[in-house]
Amino acid sequence: MQTAQTYHAHTHGTPADHILLTYEDRFLRRKVLTLASGAQLLVDLPQTTSLDHGGALITTDKAEVEIIAAPEPLLEVTGDSLHRIAWHIGNRHTPCQIEDTRLLIQRDHVMADMLSRIGATTRDVVEPFTPEGGAYGHGRTHGHDHSHAHT
Repeated sequence: MQTAQTYHAHTHGTPADHILLTYEDRFLRRKVLTLASGAQLLVDLPQTTSLDHGGALITTDKAEVEIIAAPEPLLEVTGDSLHRIAWHIGNRHTPCQIEDTRLLIQRDHVMADMLSRIGATTRDVVEPFTPEGGAYGHGRTHGHDHSHAHT
């Protein structure tokens, strides 16, 4: 079994393999993962890390394993005042994927009810989830620096 002890926020070449992970599954420190090829990979990072879609785990033999956001049950949120709706979602510290014409959040009937009360329209969808990171680099967000130079 290969081991990965390093994570980069993006790939640097052609990945040797890939893995589909949900938003929750992309937050880890130590875990055995089964890759798309069927091979197993022990992830043993120095600290709990939020793995981004398009990022890469680096194995001890320097191979890259690309992280791909897996489709998962989400709530699509639309409405006439999307910026106001986004503020209410953010005020509840709910991870949110922000797009030009819609917002995506994890399915939650309490949030769906609150959103409908402020005029939003919601619809169940199943899609990859890549929410915005925070402004200060805390929690599920991390800066771009990953201790190596780009050539």
